[in-house]
Amino acid sequence: MNSKLKGILSALVIVLSISIVIIVAFSNKELGNAWDTIRQMDLIWLAGLLLCWASYAVFEAMGTWSYLRSQGYKIHLPRVIGVALIGLYYSNITPSAAGGQPMQVNSLRKAGIPVGYGTTAVTIRFVCNQFMICLISLVLAIVHRDFVHQQLGGAMWAARIGWGINFLAVPLVTLAAFKRSWIQKLVEKLIALFAKMHLVREPEKQIEKATEVLNTYHTALIDLIHCPGQILLQLLYSALSLLGLTFSIVFTYHAFGLRGTPWNQLLTLSCLLFVSASYTPLPGASGAQEGGFLLYFNGIFTDGTIGLALLVWRFFTYYLFLIVGMFTVLNEKLLVRRERHRRKKAAAAEVPEETAEAEGEEETEATAEPE
Repeated sequence: MNSKLKGILSALVIVLSISIVIIVAFSNKELGNAWDTIRQMDLIWLAGLLLCWASYAVFEAMGTWSYLRSQGYKIHLPRVIGVALIGLYYSNITPSAAGGQPMQVNSLRKAGIPVGYGTTAVTIRFVCNQFMICLISLVLAIVHRDFVHQQLGGAMWAARIGWGINFLAVPLVTLAAFKRSWIQKLVEKLIALFAKMHLVREPEKQIEKATEVLNTYHTALIDLIHCPGQILLQLLYSALSLLGLTFSIVFTYHAFGLRGTPWNQLLTLSCLLFVSASYTPLPGASGAQEGGFLLYFNGIFTDGTIGLALLVWRFFTYYLFLIVGMFTVLNEKLLVRRERHRRKKAAAAEVPEETAEAEGEEETEATAEPE
């Protein structure tokens, strides 16, 4: 399947998910007037939702920024926030969020970060995020086990499977730090296979490039293991980032003026929904997120507000990332073009100076010859 067709299918899935959410939001017979309900939402809690959205992106960026600064790369935080937003944008439009990390590495490369260190920074964020969401959701599920079993009932299997899949990524990725030779052999076999399928040209050069990246990645991970302070900092940023995202359900609940369910129980269900739906292979986990929300929060959003709550919650946890991410991608293209033009201009300015120096030397030599 070519990239153009994948893009079309991803766009169709996103449009379909938006359509379904809107239909669900406005077709609930229990709700008297959906538009009046939206207009009566508490603006303070809606501002809190926007803060949750921003904290998710900012703390994620701060994790990457902190690691790169510790490695001696002086990159500005706003640039890294842009990288994080680009990664979240591509994660939400590609199946299984497969495009997010590669695009972040590419954006960091454009900002002057070597691919090896960019890959390491993105991988560290991925591993810490997976570990922390598993830890947070497990602790909350144990503390509120009676409430969780009562609310989810037979749907607990989805949370258990999701927890296992999310946690499995942690040992698989960290394996590269301790079994470097295994990863090297796997990469060489994959490149050889792609070469036979005529998907890769000059496999020797590709293996050489991959080996260079793996060496940098391996060295960086080993160095990180010997820096427990940096690991704790990365885990802290992951916890703050993920709590920003999962706390959005608490603000959504109170924005509708609802009361009765404590914030910690809402947060528990939100975390379990995250691990249950995040492994779904559709863009933005579409379908699983919407269906999971209606199932997990059934009876909590009363008076027929669950459909509208789904629409508001999905906007701040998904659609807003698409909107802002699209503009961030365009802004990066302009920024890269501007930087390229600046470099060309600086290079052009250096050439006349060098030429003038060379001409001066020639004149000196010519003057010296008659003597």
